[in-house]
Amino acid sequence: MNNMKLGYWITNNTDKPFVAKKEIKLKGSVRAATVAITGLGQFNFYIDGKRVSDSVLAPGWTDYRKTVQYEQYDVLSFLDKEEHVLSIEVGNGWYNWDMEFGYSFHFPEFMPPNPNPYKPFGKCLICNMKLSLEYEDGSIEEIITDDSWPVKAHRVKHTNVYGSEYIGDDDGIWENAAIADASDIPSGKLMLPEQPMIKVIKTYEAKLISEKDGLRVYDIGQNVSGLLEAKVKGKARTEISFRPAEKLDENGLPDQMAKNWMLIDNIITYKIQKDNEIEEVRQSFTYFSGRYFAVEGDATVVELKANAITSAWKQSGNFHCNDERYNRIYDMIEKTVEANMLSVHTDCPTIERFAWQEPNHLMGAAIMFMKDGKDLWRKFLHDMRDSQHGAGDSFKDFEGNSVYPGKGLVPSQAPCYIPNVLPVPGMGSFYDIIAWGSSIILGTRWHYIFYGDKNIIEENYDAGMRYLDHLKTKVNEDGFINHGLGDWGNPKGELARENVETAFLYADAITLAWFADILGKELDKQELEKYANTIKENYNDKLLVKDANGKYCYRSYEKREDGIVTTQAIEALPLYWGIVPKDAEADVADCLRDNIESAGALIAGEVGLPYVIQAAAKYGMNQLIAECITRKQHPSYYAFILDGETTLGEYWETNPRSHCHDMMGHIVEWFYSGIGGIEIVEPGFKKIKIHPFMPDSMNEFNVTYETCYGKIVVKGQRIAGKEEFSFTVPKEIEVE
Repeated sequence: MNNMKLGYWITNNTDKPFVAKKEIKLKGSVRAATVAITGLGQFNFYIDGKRVSDSVLAPGWTDYRKTVQYEQYDVLSFLDKEEHVLSIEVGNGWYNWDMEFGYSFHFPEFMPPNPNPYKPFGKCLICNMKLSLEYEDGSIEEIITDDSWPVKAHRVKHTNVYGSEYIGDDDGIWENAAIADASDIPSGKLMLPEQPMIKVIKTYEAKLISEKDGLRVYDIGQNVSGLLEAKVKGKARTEISFRPAEKLDENGLPDQMAKNWMLIDNIITYKIQKDNEIEEVRQSFTYFSGRYFAVEGDATVVELKANAITSAWKQSGNFHCNDERYNRIYDMIEKTVEANMLSVHTDCPTIERFAWQEPNHLMGAAIMFMKDGKDLWRKFLHDMRDSQHGAGDSFKDFEGNSVYPGKGLVPSQAPCYIPNVLPVPGMGSFYDIIAWGSSIILGTRWHYIFYGDKNIIEENYDAGMRYLDHLKTKVNEDGFINHGLGDWGNPKGELARENVETAFLYADAITLAWFADILGKELDKQELEKYANTIKENYNDKLLVKDANGKYCYRSYEKREDGIVTTQAIEALPLYWGIVPKDAEADVADCLRDNIESAGALIAGEVGLPYVIQAAAKYGMNQLIAECITRKQHPSYYAFILDGETTLGEYWETNPRSHCHDMMGHIVEWFYSGIGGIEIVEPGFKKIKIHPFMPDSMNEFNVTYETCYGKIVVKGQRIAGKEEFSFTVPKEIEVE
């Protein structure tokens, strides 16, 4: 079943949180001690009541049918006496979703009901551990989980993967554990985490900002994904509740309503145990998301804190300048990225908490400049391979019939816990989307560009080829792909599916040709280049036209009956990917410039935006980009700052559906490649170009990036109206 044997999987035969413990007696002096452990859905491990790791919310979220992560700790320093107590706490997570308490995701009424709902991976929560001891005399001992371990119900009576917990009486009765039934044991391969562990990166002290009719409102000052920590006191058996929210309503109260969607009814409830003694409230198996708390209950809050958590805690880059607008935009996006990196890359930590895949290439460069993404992306790509369809994978349609999405399909979410495989009428497919599934290829591309690790190509090449084969079955008689979401999030609704999705078909083919060349697969390379050229020729034949002034531009195919309709995305994508013929390149770039200047803004959704920014920068529009991102009205990054946001909103609007969506944070890439001027010429930063730019409003900036060879530093300043730039680069890096 698995590639590694721990102990026995044990359970208390319920789907509610439980505790397992074992009293051990050492046989002598220990010189090495390692524990390998997991618990599904989430676990905590203690020796003598002390946590052995600063990892939280372990193990990482995966498709447990394919992969189960365990953690490994050196625990020698904890074994300083003869007798010890080992204890494991286990909560629900995604393994067996608790839908009885607090908000649980469901599709809103305006969407058709999903015939493929969440299904538990097992009916009982389970855990597994092996403690390996090496004594000074050379003898070896292994202590494993088995039915001799006592188990009891946890004090956390309910825990919901979306952030709610009920912490009640410690009234469980110790009984011997049961060995889990085969049906409750995951079939996934046991493996150590590829991604960094989730850690607390900062603790925010909450401030009481209002109190009315027994409802107290606290502000931690920053929208986060976090673990609640509080100290309370009151009368025994009194309940006190904490309701997190991203925003306040018009009355200054925490507002859990997601715009045009649903109520995010999250609540953390604590039942006080003793009269007037200070007691601690801590989340154990899930995390809240928000900035504000509404606190209700006849009890005193002595202290309230929020521990911000993330997997993206290792910095790679930093940006700072004298124009505070840019600093605040950068910080807003970085905080958003941190809040959405929790072993998977979530779309938002409030409404869905789904691992949508499109940011893993669209935001790839932006995040990798800020954070060390080498191990994170290896995990994301592994999840995509686990989720890739075989020919026999099926779901249900609205009549209960089997639907086979297709061999090679990489779904839009990975892992995908609630598959929404049927296209939404009038909106397109939310499951089979080329700009999402292409992360298996284009996410690999960014990893290789930043880290120069050929292994990442070897790991994902075959999956990428299978995905391209799947995409070929989706090409229509006009040579286009048009069933997905196009330029999703476009503020004018200009999705331009044929233009956008077919550009990604070309990008996938030409990127795989590059990979084939790197791997020495000459026949594959030739076939892929031939296919890419076929896509390019058809694309230009049907979409590249001359406007009324006789200049080349790309028209929107879906609006072809309205004449020549252009958008920023449909000009930028072919410019970025090299689809534009050389004799038309300058014209198409001018069309992009004219479109941005006439709008006075970057008018693009999350799919087109990174290409709009990078194409505009390449063709000399850096100052125009600077003016667009600092304008005071939406669409604009600075408009979010003026709205009072501390994390990036989902769409270009005030009070968006989600207030913590990193999917349009692409501008951070430009902070490094545009302002800092750092251009990667050879993968892994073996060779770079440096061509910095200073916006008119800026007089000083400092950009740093930590490569495997050392730190790149680019500085700029304006003295007496003259720009001066300097840089330092490790000697191993060649600068063109």
